[in-house]
Amino acid sequence: MSAIASRSTDLPGDPSRSAPPSALHRGAIVVDMTMPWGDYAQRAELKPGTLDRLIDSGYTMVSLTVAQDRTPFAEAMASLAKERRFFLERPDRFVLVDTAADVERAKAEGKLAVAFHFQGCNPLEGKLENVALFYDLGIRHMLLAYNMRNLAADGCHERTDAGLSRFGMALVQEMNRVGMIVDVTHVGHRSSLDAIEASTAPVIFSHSNPRAVFEHERNIRDDQIRACAASGGVVGINGLDLFLGGPPTVELFLRHMRHCLDLVGPDHVGLGLDFVYDPETLTNVLIRGTAQRYPAGSGYDRARVPQFFQPEQVPAVTDGLSAAGWSDAEVGKILGGNWMRVARQAWRPANGGRSTA
Repeated sequence: MSAIASRSTDLPGDPSRSAPPSALHRGAIVVDMTMPWGDYAQRAELKPGTLDRLIDSGYTMVSLTVAQDRTPFAEAMASLAKERRFFLERPDRFVLVDTAADVERAKAEGKLAVAFHFQGCNPLEGKLENVALFYDLGIRHMLLAYNMRNLAADGCHERTDAGLSRFGMALVQEMNRVGMIVDVTHVGHRSSLDAIEASTAPVIFSHSNPRAVFEHERNIRDDQIRACAASGGVVGINGLDLFLGGPPTVELFLRHMRHCLDLVGPDHVGLGLDFVYDPETLTNVLIRGTAQRYPAGSGYDRARVPQFFQPEQVPAVTDGLSAAGWSDAEVGKILGGNWMRVARQAWRPANGGRSTA
């Protein structure tokens, strides 16, 4: 581990993106495992321009949030139908993801691969059989809970720190069977460790930052990071200022990434920016409208619009990792190769989901 630490010190500052992305960045498979997308909290008219920004920033794949933990089954189905239709009608630009091979094909064809996820398991409405249904419709990972307790687990902002419920244990087993990745971002400490222990496949923190770098209930402890890595999973670094502990500069983003690299090495760290393209609307609808999910005293300032790390900053992350001494192969893993490894291990071909509207 000392070799890792010696290579990851003295990271550069926040370089300008006036220069084009490096050849290393252009050649890499770049995967961002979390971008909130549903119309529940952002204006739909901003979506096309946002997708252009991802493509221009060298993205290969993005995983889009299409339902939250408070979303009922019918609304989640409607959201999925709408988003699937949008991307399927544009095959010249996008590839809907069933398997890791689809991501590789998108890279070869110069297209953006798109997967979906839920931030919470309430869209299942307590029915394990809905896991396979949603998987066939493109849900490739799912959070067990979102900040608060639900049927499966405690959230990270819950009053208690209980472990997985019996339903939660059964849910992990069913997700493993189907091929859906278990995601313990936003999940309580004990529940996350229970899920990792119960899972037979890699478990991920799709968009979480180390609590050792910035103290916040939403950030994760070192034992969670180690357990995730031991399962074969990946921690995606989040770009929200509240969880970074300051303005979302490349330097601060790399500081969080460096801690995880020092702790578990380059095979278990990735990108999970949690980039919100319409932060004003999100603040009004989610944070102000569902205050119980964002408790007072946890830094959720309802009078302030949060700041997010931008897709255009990702090429500078590549530069920063290279400048810190990481090899091209290691940088490639961090940019997307690690997510691809987890996908190959976990995902199974969907049973006809691609032909569903």
